[in-house]
Amino acid sequence: MDSRTTSHDHDSDLCARMEEAARRVRCQVFRMLDASRGGHLGGALSVIEMLCALYMHHMRIDPSRSKWKERDRFVLSKGHASAALYATLAEAGYFPTDELLHLRQIGSRMLGHPDMRKTPGVDMSTGSLGIGISAAAGMAIGGKLRNASWRVYAIIGDGESQSGAVWEAAMSAAHFELDNLTVMLDYNKLQIDGRVSKVMNIEPVRAKWEAFGWDVQEIDGHRVHEILDALDDATLVRGKPQFVIAHTIKGKGYSRIENAAAHHGMRLTHDQCVEALEELHGEER
Repeated sequence: MDSRTTSHDHDSDLCARMEEAARRVRCQVFRMLDASRGGHLGGALSVIEMLCALYMHHMRIDPSRSKWKERDRFVLSKGHASAALYATLAEAGYFPTDELLHLRQIGSRMLGHPDMRKTPGVDMSTGSLGIGISAAAGMAIGGKLRNASWRVYAIIGDGESQSGAVWEAAMSAAHFELDNLTVMLDYNKLQIDGRVSKVMNIEPVRAKWEAFGWDVQEIDGHRVHEILDALDDATLVRGKPQFVIAHTIKGKGYSRIENAAAHHGMRLTHDQCVEALEELHGEER
């Protein structure tokens, strides 16, 4: 979708592996939410390709050393999509997949929102919308002050972009020329109360971020090769933070709930979860 997003050296085998990883992560999300009897589903399903591209190829990480000082950092600013993050972290090897079925249970490391004190691989606790991108900007400033080689990545939501804190972070990141910061927008165009454009329109998205001084790309957030290309392109930008508008589908992967605002946090029945797994060619847990 962006003129710069041309094919890099990401071969078809790599993209196929990322797509298969995304399918497995989606299956895990349905198993998790079935076991927990609740959670935020729609917005978790729309970020999965982005998370897989980051954790399974692009970011410099070491799952065996979750606090490795030289690792790239990631912040899920839309913290209610935690199920997708946990499933991706398990897929990447941070902890056993069996733990995923304890989502939102007492004593579990899989909390309803990410908690950096409890879950290996979580770099920032999030939940209050607008706070995550602010923390990511702060991390990036810290990296600059230390002349560190690591980078900071964040995913924000489109409904979240109605928060003033997002724009304060956008302004400060550009002011401090944080070219070690890449933020991706999960632009599924729906929030809990309906269409983003009806609740509080955030358009023109691209023009706003460019006006705030960011380098901006626009992609299909479910096409792995476009995500990987955009992330590679972002690392080449100097003197500016990078913003990737990723057009996505809320509820991606289960046709019954795709593009349905009602499934932002609505519980599915066990039979619906089984149906979703069958659609994804997964197995009933």
